[in-house]
Amino acid sequence: MFAQGDKDLQVMKAGAMLRKVKSRSWKKQRHFRLQEDGQTIWYKSRWAGTGHSTFSVADVDVVREGHQSEILLSIADEFPADLCFTLVFRGRRSNLDLVAESPSEAQVWIRGVRKLIQNTESMNDKERLDQWIWDWFQKADKNKDGRMNFKEVRTLLKMMNVDMNEEYALRLFTMADKSESGCLENEEFVQFYKMLTEREDVWRVFQDYSRDGQILTLAELEDFLKQEQQEGERSLEHAQELIDRYEPSENAKKHGAMSIDGFQMYLVSPESAVLDPQLLALHQDMSQPLSHYFICSSHNTYLMDDQLRGQSSQEAYIQALKRGCRCVEVDCWDGPNGEPVVYHGHTFTSKILFRDVITTLAEYAFKVSEFPVILSLENHCSMEQQRVMAQLLDTILGDTLLTAPLDRLVPQELPSPQDLKGKVLLKAKKIGGLEESETLTDEVTDEVSDEDEADPKSLSAEALHLNDKVCGDICSLTCNILSLQKSKLSRELSDLVVYCKSVHFHSFEYSRLHSKCYEMSSFSESKARKLAKDTGAEFVRHNSRQLSRVYPSGMRTDSSNYNPQELWNVGCQIVALNFQTAGLEMDLNDGLFSQNGCCGYVLKPDFMRNDDSFDPERPQDRNGYTSLRLSIQVISGQQLPKVNQKEGSIVDPLVRVEIYGVFQDQAKQETSYIDNNGFNPLWNETLNFIVHVPELALVRFVVEDYDKASRNDFMGQFTVPFTCIQPGYRHIHLLSKDGTAIPLSSLFVNIKISELTTEV
Repeated sequence: MFAQGDKDLQVMKAGAMLRKVKSRSWKKQRHFRLQEDGQTIWYKSRWAGTGHSTFSVADVDVVREGHQSEILLSIADEFPADLCFTLVFRGRRSNLDLVAESPSEAQVWIRGVRKLIQNTESMNDKERLDQWIWDWFQKADKNKDGRMNFKEVRTLLKMMNVDMNEEYALRLFTMADKSESGCLENEEFVQFYKMLTEREDVWRVFQDYSRDGQILTLAELEDFLKQEQQEGERSLEHAQELIDRYEPSENAKKHGAMSIDGFQMYLVSPESAVLDPQLLALHQDMSQPLSHYFICSSHNTYLMDDQLRGQSSQEAYIQALKRGCRCVEVDCWDGPNGEPVVYHGHTFTSKILFRDVITTLAEYAFKVSEFPVILSLENHCSMEQQRVMAQLLDTILGDTLLTAPLDRLVPQELPSPQDLKGKVLLKAKKIGGLEESETLTDEVTDEVSDEDEADPKSLSAEALHLNDKVCGDICSLTCNILSLQKSKLSRELSDLVVYCKSVHFHSFEYSRLHSKCYEMSSFSESKARKLAKDTGAEFVRHNSRQLSRVYPSGMRTDSSNYNPQELWNVGCQIVALNFQTAGLEMDLNDGLFSQNGCCGYVLKPDFMRNDDSFDPERPQDRNGYTSLRLSIQVISGQQLPKVNQKEGSIVDPLVRVEIYGVFQDQAKQETSYIDNNGFNPLWNETLNFIVHVPELALVRFVVEDYDKASRNDFMGQFTVPFTCIQPGYRHIHLLSKDGTAIPLSSLFVNIKISELTTEV
């Protein structure tokens, strides 16, 4: 194994006492060690008895060295940087801040975890599978003698979500036990696993195209690619490429043929995934005006939790930007010592320095995407601290901050993401316009914050769900907001606003007659929904010229989200969500922005970018309208995750397919559930849908554990834009609630897309 010859990893296996730090006052020693599988880190308190915790190295995204977290910075006076390091996890899991006993010990763990991450990321599919099998062997080998008896194998099957007939399990065990010792050693266990995971569903597809039932000739593979995978003229060339890439048998390769093993390797590869890998890469035209793109956007980006007591953190900005977010929000208030602070005003959320937020933005803005970041500023500061904000923006961001129109010309339309690569755009109120900025006075009285225009009742006691004094304090403070809405705007801050000037929305007619392309409005979710329902076609036209931002209701104090699809249907570009809250809404957001290189910009359909009249309520009226039939045969599942970790607990999985798009396209259908089989359930059920506007539709595959007595438990999901779907036999690799990959967990489906030839 990888870990055996490495000194750092051997030291990690021996274990060490490290301080786990949660706050300035919570610093406790824990015994950490790398387990024998070389993939799992185990830790426990010396007082915890048998209790312990573990995490997989595969879940760690990066190791930060020194005081590179707010928590470690807060104890910098107590522990020097060379003792400190941070493990940053994928998804929404909190960071793990650690302090070693010595600099050399810290370096052992920093180097060691980095090596393990690199090793995990460099594994090919076969190595990843081998590691997975080895992990199961280690888990099931209870007495650690390097062998497994039949009792241990039965326990393993339960752990793997399999409720198998004991007679059949014993038959597989006996076939794998070549040494006839009554135990399976490592290689014998691999053979047992291969028999256990034989894919009858894949074998049937293979048999449909193989004349001799043993191999697919080049012509037969070409026929499969044409007939089933809907490939065109390139199918012969592609068939040869697939044989070269996936066929393990050199003899079959020599004869231009593919075996069942090669065929299965192709079908589970990323190349054969439901989301077309060519559309995963950056491929869209990025030279159109900003208003022609959907833009990945976050609300109250600084919050890690709820809107009332949640922690404000620079880490929240890092996580959002790493997810491809291109519009982040900053709520600014006067702070002590002349330093503006960021928090959710008039609540008990913690405060962080504006300076630190901008420093974080400068470091992380363009690590994932080179296209522009919009900094949505909610400004509640005095004139003095507004000037401090302007100075900090200018000095920290430097040339990345756009401070003047491109070519010094007043635009007739917004510039493109391509034009604005590597730039930060400030979205805020502005004194006057680009045409007249030189002639205006130094300050103006205005509503300096967009979201202050929201219904004040959104912050009522009922909405806050608080009790007694807490409720009274916030309600009285809220009343003060209303009396302080109008305040002065500093010229220094105003001059930094170029293409994203915040203005009050009057009406679509007013905007059409009077608004400039660089002016934009913010809408509460309820106002935006009403406009979308009552005047959808006008909203679409408005959004072809100008940017619109939508934000969650103030009632959502738990940081829940609204469905963004309704607002994308009318072309709203900046549909801001609470990134910290997992669930359907963020699945849709992640699904939409998974395409085009995950760059945070997705080009809107052409009928939303021109003067054509598109009404999402009447899609059949648009030019070139054609509806499509989507047929999804849900064939099988592979190694679905356990929901209940109790020994002996096995899931009863079902699959639901959900369509999100215009109102006429909203639909859900589901399969029946399979009793006690999360390892290789077989459905073979077909779900049919009619899709009227495929360009706006998202398809979400959800797997749940059926429960007749209560609500089904979520197991995994995958959301894909309809236009990115590859038809044919495809594997859907499932994601957890947090959006991270679930190793080897997938659905096998056959997708057919065709035009409707008759009225429905």
